[in-house]
Amino acid sequence: MTFRLLIESARKLVESSLAAAGYPSVAFEVSEPPRKEFGDLTCNVAFQLGKHAKKPPAKIATELVEVIRPMLLADHHIKSVEPHPAGHINFFADHRSLSKITLGQVLENPGHYGSHDSGHGRHVVIEHTSVNPNKALHVGHVRNVVLGDTLYRMMKATNHRVTVLNYVDDSGLQVADIVVAFKYAGFPVDGPAGKKFDLYVGDDVYVKINEKYEKDPELAEKRKAVLREIEEGKSDIAHFAADVTLRVLQEQLRTCWRMKARYDLLNFESQIVTSRLWIKAFEILKKSKMVRLETEGKNIGCWVIEAKEEEDKILVRSDGTATYIAKDIPYAAWKLGIVEDPFSYKEFTKQWDGSVLYRTAPDGDRLQEGFNGGELVITIIDSRQGRLQRIISQVLAQIGTREGNHQYHHLGYEAVTISSETAKTLGIDIGERQFMHMSGRKGIYVNADYVMDTLHAKAFEEVRTRNPDLQDSRLHEIAEEIAISALRYNMIKQDLDKSITFDIKESLSLEGDTGPYLQYAYARSQRILEKSGEQITSGRFELLAHDSEVSVIKEISKLDLVMEDAVKSLSPKSLARYAYSLATAFNLFYEKVPVLKEENAEVRMARLGLVKAFGITLENSLKILGLTALERM
Repeated sequence: MTFRLLIESARKLVESSLAAAGYPSVAFEVSEPPRKEFGDLTCNVAFQLGKHAKKPPAKIATELVEVIRPMLLADHHIKSVEPHPAGHINFFADHRSLSKITLGQVLENPGHYGSHDSGHGRHVVIEHTSVNPNKALHVGHVRNVVLGDTLYRMMKATNHRVTVLNYVDDSGLQVADIVVAFKYAGFPVDGPAGKKFDLYVGDDVYVKINEKYEKDPELAEKRKAVLREIEEGKSDIAHFAADVTLRVLQEQLRTCWRMKARYDLLNFESQIVTSRLWIKAFEILKKSKMVRLETEGKNIGCWVIEAKEEEDKILVRSDGTATYIAKDIPYAAWKLGIVEDPFSYKEFTKQWDGSVLYRTAPDGDRLQEGFNGGELVITIIDSRQGRLQRIISQVLAQIGTREGNHQYHHLGYEAVTISSETAKTLGIDIGERQFMHMSGRKGIYVNADYVMDTLHAKAFEEVRTRNPDLQDSRLHEIAEEIAISALRYNMIKQDLDKSITFDIKESLSLEGDTGPYLQYAYARSQRILEKSGEQITSGRFELLAHDSEVSVIKEISKLDLVMEDAVKSLSPKSLARYAYSLATAFNLFYEKVPVLKEENAEVRMARLGLVKAFGITLENSLKILGLTALERM
């Protein structure tokens, strides 16, 4: 029995008791209580009724419990029910039934256990990463990548049709900077041997060309001319800029793929500009009277958009040039399917998982099933873009959608900063401050590949010490998976509204509340099964009555509920917390009761079934988090 079934049983009992006791039907909650002695579930219905019946909640709870108790004879999931002196109704599960049904479901349907059809095929469009193609990814970008990819995995597991976008700003000033550096400032196009091109461009080119602008005004003027040529898209300079952008982008993707992220489409800004998407969206805004032409004041001659409770935002300047938000609104409208899809597409490359990554391209094809028209669109950008995203949401809500039921959601998160110790390691003086924000322009950041390489190296040494019989190639495979889990889990487990102060030393810890801790719990379970030599397909699971056994089974039974709630709240952290609780409960079980040394054959087989079910549940959870379950560590 999943925990969902237990909750449904409690709800039906309460609803039946209301009618039998002569109380009106009211909204109420059934949830887990804060303390174990309060049972497996608790209900607040007496508090809700107290407002209408004008009775103390405790008295109502007692009345309802007296009605519910005879009903338990026909319910095989709840063993007993008690009124709490405060007014709650507490339910105690029949753990024999819980164990038998839950573990049976896991072992009968291992590959799909925990999945839940809350999506019903609904189309979800997720945009994440979108790092300017002028530098390598730093750990701040990693938070965006990991959040987006985990959301994709969560949506897929709950039967959503998901499209993942990566926006490439290939026509902005940052690209012009790189072109100026290579064409007019003497920087060699090919960097040092062995250095990734995106890292070379970010560290040795982008930072230094910005320093040169301050000393050489002529270079700054060159940037304006280069930017115009890039926007027109026809000159040799424009083609050179496109080539450089692709070289950087390909290296960025290598980093993202290393973290097990994948995408469906690369949206190039240059294609958005030439597609006249903005002109179509602008006409919609005019017809809906969302924008107005200012005829006086400081914004005279500008087209502005009214923002609720905020200062009006300029869309088109008096000289006819569009602002940044003027690009974002039509792009967001395209994602929702409000405007007709103007793009052509072609295959860009195959990804690490074998899937095809497409790109927008003028010489591409029209696809029968487009990438836009999401019923839910999730744009992942850090919280500093919150005001801009609020305005976009307001605009989209007012101009309407194709079918009137589409949603645009900005998933914001706080920045990743550098700790003082990490800054010292990098040779950066931040004075007395405890942390410092990263800046690609100033070259102050922790490179994502460097973090991954360092994690890999430490993990390799640990794994080699514990597994001297394995070849180096296999040790490196395991070390890479540990590195990925350490970094991904560190980003997922945090609250979105809290900054992460990144510390290299702390991130390299392979113990405690970490991804490798979860992987180790799984490896331990597989080692037990391997040593047993048994083929476990079933067992007398009703024999599992020890508190530590019941705790693991309860955690196993919650996976589909956790998945549904995590998707509904767009909270990858919820799944990470669940996986940690599951692993912790299993490790406590491992310490408290014998498995392989249990003398009673039926109990031993039942415990082996529990171990196998735990491994399946944790493996399914890790897969959605983007972590690989390892059989050896």
